[in-house]
Amino acid sequence: MEKKLFHLSVQGRSILEDQGATSFEWTVEATPEEADNLRGMLERIAEKEESSFLAFTYPWPDTPEEEVNAGYQSHLNELYREIYRLGTKETRDGIGRYLAFL
Repeated sequence: MEKKLFHLSVQGRSILEDQGATSFEWTVEATPEEADNLRGMLERIAEKEESSFLAFTYPWPDTPEEEVNAGYQSHLNELYREIYRLGTKETRDGIGRYLAFL
């Protein structure tokens, strides 16, 4: 299957072919199926973010903060690994520079 360029925003939870449609952080070269997988990953992150927000809004006394954040961080790490794998050279370089600061 032929790969196309997609422009992805983790913050905006979007992946689009049209570079000018919205702001984006990363560019990947992906098949439509790979783009759909990324879209699903973005949706799961949004769901985890919402559930984490609710956990902090209505905290259970016995739920540590690290446990609440673990699921969200796990999904985010998985997404960035996939962005890096499919990313253009500029995207991989940018993620590499970002990771060097962590």
